[in-house]
Parts: sequence; C-alpha cells; structure tokens
Amino acid sequence: MIRIGHGYDVHRFTPGRPLMLGGVRVPYEYGLDGHSDADVLLHAICDALLGSLALGDIGKHFPDSDPAYHNIESIKLLAACAALVKERGYSVVNVDATVIAQKPKLAPFIDDMRQTIAAALGTDASFVSVKATTEEGLGFTGALEGVAAHAVALVQNNE
Repeated sequence: MIRIGHGYDVHRFTPGRPLMLGGVRVPYEYGLDGHSDADVLLHAICDALLGSLALGDIGKHFPDSDPAYHNIESIKLLAACAALVKERGYSVVNVDATVIAQKPKLAPFIDDMRQTIAAALGTDASFVSVKATTEEGLGFTGALEGVAAHAVALVQNNE
C-alpha cells in the first residue's frame, strides 16, 4: 500500500537569527521566527510525512508550548517524523518540496539541502526533490515578510 501526504508551513522573517532551510544555514540578513529553528522547509516535509499516515501535524507531536523544543534543530524533528513512519511499517518512497521566497536566492544551497534531508530520512538524495521559486514580488513572500514551503511525501508499506 502507498500513501501520500501534503505539508505546508510559513514563517516570518526576524532579525538576529540564522536562516535555516532544509537543515542548511543560508547566509542572509534575517532568519525565521519560530519556537524551534523555524526551518519552514523541514516543517512542511514533517507535515507531509505525518499527513501521509494521518498522524496529525508537527504541532501535535512537537508543540511550541513544550520548552524541550525551544530552538531545537528542525532536522531532529524530521528524523523523529521519519522514525514514526518507520515504526508504523512504512518507508519513505520520495519527497518533493518547494520553498517560496523572494530572497535570498537558494539555488546554491539546494544540493546540500537534498543531502541533509535524505540523511535524516534514511534514504538517498535521488529520492528528495527541493525546488525554490519566487512569487514575482507578490504576496507576503514577495514583500520580503517571510518564507513559505509546500511538500508532498509518498510512503509505502513494507509488509
């Protein structure tokens, strides 16, 4: 049996924090605001994985009211979500994700993101797609207020 899940997340820019996307530090004048490191790409992938098995969302498993997750690296949350998938007898077939950001330009960091995500999922980078796009100056991402990400994950039963 195969199942698919979709994830979406958004975080606003804030000064004084590093910008983490796909588990990679991206040089930029702003980071993202959030309880964890606010890695919007990894949060969307987490929600896609959790959604594929109807396990709720990232907030259910790692609530922002819990101090244990304050400033946690989101790559650890992704690995935990992958473990939940595995515990239920499934494995990740592939992940396809899109980051929506007017700035910074992400192309130089995409391959590192794919490798980092794949490692957390226990798969090969050839099964992880990360793309970046702008909104041509439209919406909150176009106005440089923040970053959004969409992701889909396909999982299959191992039994």
